[in-house]
Amino acid sequence: MISAVYLINLKGEILIYRAYRDDVSRAAADAFRMQVLAAKEFRSPVQVFEKASFFHIRSSNVYLVAATRENVNASMAFQFLFALVEVFKGYFGGAFEEEAVRENFPLVYELLDEVMDFGYPQSCSVDLLKTFIMQEGQQLDPGRALVAASLAPAQVTGAVSWRREGIKYRKNEVFLDVVENVNLLMSSKGTVLKSDVTGEIVMKTYLSGMPECKFGLNDKLMMQGEGKKGGSGSIEMEDVSFHQCVKLGKFDSDKAVTFIPPDGEFVLMKYRVSDNINLPFKVSPIVKELGRTRLEINVKVKAQYSSVTGLNVIVRIPLPPNTAKVTTTAAAGKAKYEPETSELVWRMRKFPGDTEYALSGEVEMSARIEDKKPWSRPPISMEFQVPMLAASGLHVRFLKIYEKSNYNTIKWVRYISKNGQYLNRI
Repeated sequence: MISAVYLINLKGEILIYRAYRDDVSRAAADAFRMQVLAAKEFRSPVQVFEKASFFHIRSSNVYLVAATRENVNASMAFQFLFALVEVFKGYFGGAFEEEAVRENFPLVYELLDEVMDFGYPQSCSVDLLKTFIMQEGQQLDPGRALVAASLAPAQVTGAVSWRREGIKYRKNEVFLDVVENVNLLMSSKGTVLKSDVTGEIVMKTYLSGMPECKFGLNDKLMMQGEGKKGGSGSIEMEDVSFHQCVKLGKFDSDKAVTFIPPDGEFVLMKYRVSDNINLPFKVSPIVKELGRTRLEINVKVKAQYSSVTGLNVIVRIPLPPNTAKVTTTAAAGKAKYEPETSELVWRMRKFPGDTEYALSGEVEMSARIEDKKPWSRPPISMEFQVPMLAASGLHVRFLKIYEKSNYNTIKWVRYISKNGQYLNRI
């Protein structure tokens, strides 16, 4: 049970104070402000003053503080504070700062009244809150004609709190994005030391009524749930987490992801794959030291995909901090030395599949007597984006939509592979 919520700026000034109970004194709150926020460094996010516990997080230039005298679950308190940040961002256009709080005092107080009742957290769903707390001047997607439901939905205390009734679209569409971040650590000899993919399935739904969606992937468990053996085309997903709209009971029984989607954009599920990763790029670096003041660099990058084109590919080659001059020749793109990070940055806007590009160059270094430590040779890192490629091998097998009016739905599926920590040791 939370007794009060404070929004405090970096100077220690209270911007907003909302008391839900009267068991936390003003003196305790002042002690927290003076002793914690006034300090330059503080380690623990939980502090106790006058037998009251203060849980605090920071978002941009605002501290969010929850105070209580009860022995509450700390994870619950922090989860509520982080959810509160997302609520404010949803109303303030993605930015939650002191300026936004000062310009929207009435709205902030109204939100604090709705998200908590007598110290007990209630719904923190932005979509649900926007059905009865409407910010003035809020605009819908101009390309879509959405007929809003009545202000107070019947689902406020029901099971489907993330979707309101009465939604109507002239054009019913579903956009599904499989976004994967590829992580790699490769040795200087070309041996893969560690690789995995962390991915998420992002959906944008513009559907009328109260549809039920059924979603299928080539995951081993899902395919076995349908009586199919996991063949060479199946993958094994780990650390899977779902949006609250997913019916976990049906997933446990028939291994199908069934859900009533929220309106608009949301993350349906997150996952990790650590076996049989299709690495988009292979980097072959050779760095030779020619004496104490010269380096010779040769880096080859090969695309290990076909039929698609990589976009905005960046190769960051670390150089010694005493680098004075760099001369390079690149088969594609442009290479430039950036002294502030001591890196040679090689940029290519497009990287066609089954293509190999090479970069060569010479580095001249200034001889510094004080530099006695040898160069540590940090790894080469990459940034990239490859559309229509799923590095994990994940494949959307089907997406079915059921609604009592039986309307036609246009479905769009897209795959995107991006870099996570993509490192190659020199």
